[in-house]
Amino acid sequence: HEREHDREISELTAKHAEEMERLRAELREEQERLLDELRQQMAAAHRVEHEQAQLQSQTLHSLELEALRLTLNNMHTSQLELTQSNLRKEKETALMELREMLNDKRAQEVAILQSRHQLEWEKIKEQCLKEKEDL
Repeated sequence: HEREHDREISELTAKHAEEMERLRAELREEQERLLDELRQQMAAAHRVEHEQAQLQSQTLHSLELEALRLTLNNMHTSQLELTQSNLRKEKETALMELREMLNDKRAQEVAILQSRHQLEWEKIKEQCLKEKEDL
């Protein structure tokens, strides 16, 4: 029973590790996708700002464009931070759910093993009593 239990625990541990690796890979892919998207948006915004700066050389307009660029950078940075925070929360929630599920399964397995052990103990005890009576 112990070997079987150890094997089951090993399987659960391996499944947990695989799930964790899959979640990490998904998180990395999502972060890379968001970073690429933000880089494209930043590059597009930069091109627009550069073309407008070339067309209009007035100091006031150049300052407005610079302020717009900074605001856009701040918005993109905030968006990235929020997305990363949300992904982190989702990952933590998924991990907690997985941990709870594994703990529940382990508790069930322990209860089953305890029940089997008790039944076997009762059986052996009855056999002992029967053998004593026979003797």
